[in-house]
Amino acid sequence: MKQQGSKHASSFRDPSGFIFNLDGTIYRQINQSYREDYDHLLSSGLYKSLVESHLLVDHREAEISPPDSEAAYKIIRPTSVAFISYPYEWCFSALRQAALATLAIQDLALDHGMILKDASAYNIQFSRGKPLLIDTLSFQRMDEGRPWDGYRQFCQHFLAPLTLMAYRDVRLSKLLLSFIDGIPLDLTSRLLPRITYFRPPLLTHIHLHSKFQERVSSGDARIDSTGSKKVTLNSLKGLTQSLRSAISSLKLDPGKTPWGDYYDTFSYSDETISHKEDLVREFIDKAKPTVVWDMGANTGRFSRIASSMGAYTISMDIDPGAVEDNYRQMVANSEETILPLVVDLTNPSPGLGWQLRERDNLIERGPVDAVLALALVHHLAIGNNLPLREIASFFARFSKWLLIEFVPKDDVQVQRMLSVREDIFEGYTKDAFETEFSEFFEFIGQSPLQDSSRTLYTLKNLRAL
Repeated sequence: MKQQGSKHASSFRDPSGFIFNLDGTIYRQINQSYREDYDHLLSSGLYKSLVESHLLVDHREAEISPPDSEAAYKIIRPTSVAFISYPYEWCFSALRQAALATLAIQDLALDHGMILKDASAYNIQFSRGKPLLIDTLSFQRMDEGRPWDGYRQFCQHFLAPLTLMAYRDVRLSKLLLSFIDGIPLDLTSRLLPRITYFRPPLLTHIHLHSKFQERVSSGDARIDSTGSKKVTLNSLKGLTQSLRSAISSLKLDPGKTPWGDYYDTFSYSDETISHKEDLVREFIDKAKPTVVWDMGANTGRFSRIASSMGAYTISMDIDPGAVEDNYRQMVANSEETILPLVVDLTNPSPGLGWQLRERDNLIERGPVDAVLALALVHHLAIGNNLPLREIASFFARFSKWLLIEFVPKDDVQVQRMLSVREDIFEGYTKDAFETEFSEFFEFIGQSPLQDSSRTLYTLKNLRAL
């Protein structure tokens, strides 16, 4: 029997069990209190159906010593997910697909005499390009007449942010950073335009649902959250279908965003692009990464080079329109080793939740084998007044290998940036860049970019990460 592992800091809310880490491997303890539900999950065929549909993470039972032996029923080892991301980092289409997957899971559960006991967006991760439920303990046997306990959570985690993104502003998904259990329905109702009152699914699941929640908080809770005195299987299926209709009706036009057409409107020639692509391939071939973070990825042009060479690639950009385009490409091409995320590197995702440990900050989800930082440094240094040393220190915290592009002041992009502000950046030079980054990285190589004043540097972290 192996030695006991350490309980994960985020896994404490569910009495059915918890996840823990042992020698770098994630396991889940299933408690005796969940025994009958777990056995039914397997014996009913629900687990098999969900796994075959790529809606639930698969697992195998493990013969190891449980961390809490008195409560333990079984230990399972789920198949690992390459990268943990969070709903406030997903673009509109990713959150929408996660919502529809949750409803598909609910439908299958109902067909097998079970129901989702919650509907947290944090239980969904992306694997092989598709949303996947990673919480095996999310199911319970259905009690005839009992409403769906996860209904409000589904509306707050999925429907509320999606509706705000579609009807108001795509950036309102970032409200999920402030509301860890989803955007409150009363707030959502107030923020939405009047036209949504004339959309029956939105009227029901947001505006009227919000009014019901107000009645609950005031003490009048005689009506269950689905609006029916007796909840039958058919009414639960009807609720799922109604929510699916609400989600499916929401559309997003990313519109014109600052960087969505970057490579069409700025200073790269076809020869420069081709040379840059070759340098990315050479870097990936040298570093041989398993995981790559492309930071400032735009629509993922260079992310796809890393992905095509076998690296699982997290494709990050601040522009939600560019990330939306990137994600739609991923879906259209059935790409399984790329994950587009909305990330602001000057204000990356923080630690959240109880004791700031339920959701890891971005850097805690590293270190990473290799990082692409292409056409990025000038935005950080000049666009956001970050000293070169700060930028070098930032990348050194999580990147083992780094391919980074230095864009000098005479570049047309930098000149455009400086045309609307005073040039206070005397220290922004190639020599200063090399000096500051040499404190943290070994310079493996540098390549002037063809038909350009830019330079790409291949760097290796001086510290063992």
